Amino acid sequence: MPSSTTTGTPPSTDDTSLSHGLKQRHLSMIALGGVIGAGLFVGSGAGIAAAGPSIVVAYALSGVLVMLVMRMLGEMSAAYPSSGSFSAHAERAIGPWAGFTAGWSFWVLLCTAVGLEGIGAAKIVSGWLPGTPEWAWVALFMVVFCGTNLAAVKNFGEFEFWFAALKVGAITLFLVLGVLAILGILPGTDSPGASHLTDFMPNGGEGLVIGLLASVFAYGGLETVTIAAAESENPVKGVATAVRTAMWRIALFYIGSMAVIVTLVPWDSEAVVEKGPYVAALDELGIPGAGQLMNVVVLVALLSAMNANIYGASRIAYSLVARGQGPKVLGRVSGGVPRIAVLASSVFGFLCVLLSYWRPDDVFAWLLNMIGAVILAVWIFIAVSQLRLRRRLEREAPDKLAVRMWAFPWLTWVALAGMAAVFVLMAREPDTRVQLYSTGGMILVLAAVGYAWQKARAKQ
Repeated sequence: MPSSTTTGTPPSTDDTSLSHGLKQRHLSMIALGGVIGAGLFVGSGAGIAAAGPSIVVAYALSGVLVMLVMRMLGEMSAAYPSSGSFSAHAERAIGPWAGFTAGWSFWVLLCTAVGLEGIGAAKIVSGWLPGTPEWAWVALFMVVFCGTNLAAVKNFGEFEFWFAALKVGAITLFLVLGVLAILGILPGTDSPGASHLTDFMPNGGEGLVIGLLASVFAYGGLETVTIAAAESENPVKGVATAVRTAMWRIALFYIGSMAVIVTLVPWDSEAVVEKGPYVAALDELGIPGAGQLMNVVVLVALLSAMNANIYGASRIAYSLVARGQGPKVLGRVSGGVPRIAVLASSVFGFLCVLLSYWRPDDVFAWLLNMIGAVILAVWIFIAVSQLRLRRRLEREAPDKLAVRMWAFPWLTWVALAGMAAVFVLMAREPDTRVQLYSTGGMILVLAAVGYAWQKARAKQ
């Protein structure tokens, strides 16, 4: 479908050819399990090593920013449910070039993440089965989840439902055991008290900054629930429920687990990075086999992320094409599923895996840097879109405001200031500076292409 070419005109976000096979229980569990991602289990170790116990502060600060972003995205997604989510909202609020830029940059991010998660999952399995090639495991996982997503959307929902249930159960059990150990009432363990918290910020403000940056990117993936909502039985209710419960989910699973880990395990323990913070904490408790069991949970988290990212990438691509912003072939739907988009997203993900073997030091490294700050760019599009759409909704369709951003517009501006601060912090750190510039280059190229396309369409 052709898209609008003028800022402020609603784009075509017709998702009628997609099925609505996701039930409320699927959406609820996707929302619940979506916050328990691979970044939390795998990536938080480096943040703890840099920030020490102050990682709790880092996760709290970035968690507040994420809650604001989710509230803004929930407001728009409840008013305008679409598989394009923030991309469709950016087009509606800012213009087609913005939807193009936000959508395709996020597609590249998701597809690359599929490959990275496949590599992580393969490393775990090949560790259990020495001698088996990692690439073969990645290929197997890719085939399984590509097949899952090629079938009816309810199959994706069922996979995510059980993946999420296992993750939620495991991290809840971890939190219960951790709190009991801290209180000194877990049999066979002595309470560490506050002995591991005395050096709260061991590497000063610099360490806290590194931990803050690590925590920001650990929250990636929360947007999937607003994409999935468009294919649910009741999109508005699904989005509203997911957004309203985001606060306690982030506080419990992210901030709560960080607090438990740094209380139980010395922040400078090598095991925190080598084994992962959750495995290190369970080993500290001396629970037989618990560390290996947590490796199973990490594997599930990685496979869940693969499944969700193939789904999210295919729906973003489908929405972009439906709005006239991509190759028409990706928009073909059969059985209520954009199967060509699913295949294209999976192939791109597996190509990233092959690049990690073929060109690890140049092409693959460049690709990783290029996606390093995409999530922040997307959040800025979300905030700016919400600032513009909220006024329009209040004026033209106030009944659609099933979810409202808190203290509008002040907290939206606070969120934008927070994002700007993260960009400044990234520019100060050598490792993240490269990511910032690489992502910025990709965003500028996409914006230029999108704007040129918008102008060309306007002349037709």
